[in-house]
Amino acid sequence: MGDAQISKPILLLALDRDFPTTIVEQVRNKFPDLEVSVSTQQARAPIPSDIARKASLVATLGNLPKPEDAKDIKFIHFFSAGLDKVSHDPIFHNSSVPLTTSSGIHGPPISEWTVLNWLAASRKFAVTYENQKQHIWGKGEDYVKGVHDNVGKKVGILGYGSIGRQIARVATALGMTVYAYTASPRDTPASRRDPHYIVPGTGDPDGTLPISWHHGTSKESLHEFLSLGLDHVVVSLPLTPQTTHLLGAEEFAVLAANKRPGHRNPYLTNISRGKVIDQEALIASLKSGELSGAALDVTEPEPLPADNPLWDAPNVQISPHISGVGEEYFSRSFDVLKENWERIKRGDALLNEVKRGRGY
Repeated sequence: MGDAQISKPILLLALDRDFPTTIVEQVRNKFPDLEVSVSTQQARAPIPSDIARKASLVATLGNLPKPEDAKDIKFIHFFSAGLDKVSHDPIFHNSSVPLTTSSGIHGPPISEWTVLNWLAASRKFAVTYENQKQHIWGKGEDYVKGVHDNVGKKVGILGYGSIGRQIARVATALGMTVYAYTASPRDTPASRRDPHYIVPGTGDPDGTLPISWHHGTSKESLHEFLSLGLDHVVVSLPLTPQTTHLLGAEEFAVLAANKRPGHRNPYLTNISRGKVIDQEALIASLKSGELSGAALDVTEPEPLPADNPLWDAPNVQISPHISGVGEEYFSRSFDVLKENWERIKRGDALLNEVKRGRGY
């Protein structure tokens, strides 16, 4: 008699959309020691019990097992970095199954999106683009006013995670100086290292790019940071109750009041979540010129209604929460999952594991 075939652990892809078969095949090739299964449900609908109970690993956009169905699951991997949209799910509160995120994969596309918007604003790209469509060859002097480069500019990064670190890397290449702000102190070289997944060749693994580090959770500490004479402020924070409406009228006023002589008013970039910013205060600040402009990949709400006044605020550039997308996205997310699968087998600590008390 032949040997009985040993069944492989199951990697369940729990999705709210159809994955291209090419990606599923890539996953099977990446995980030869796992059986890859796909379950498609409505957005954030629970995974059916009979499917969830067979899984050893789950990779998901937001479909989750019930806690009672997750007892044999080694860990659940999210394709996103932020979990605010699913953090209320019982799996967060009524289970201890490890949860991991795709934090670390977004640095390259989001940093490029950020610098794209900075340069589009500073080089008046919209003007040349519109003239091109109308076949207009403008005079040089028509473009000069307001055009500037970024050498010597100060950029303050609120939330110095993988995205903030890659933005710092690119900003430094442009000749800018970087200032980091975190909730907890980072007073030692060891505390400034990035412990999360890093796309090879990117980011600031040792935390050496900022010329100064700042920290705190109080309004006073935030205002002290915003008083550094910053030309750019990048919001790269997770959305939590503490960060909701973190930046509003007071903060924009502090920024503008401390701009350096001869420099334009500060420019705001938000790639985190719309609720981190008081949107009405932002509109007022843009209209008054207190802020020279803003690049927003996130808004409140999303999608942004067509009649929302933010669309028509001066010097604002809005994209529909797509700064992190790209052909490399899912491949890199599965790289994180693969690393953690190897760590599980070795008994090592997981990368990007969610601290349930913090929500990220």
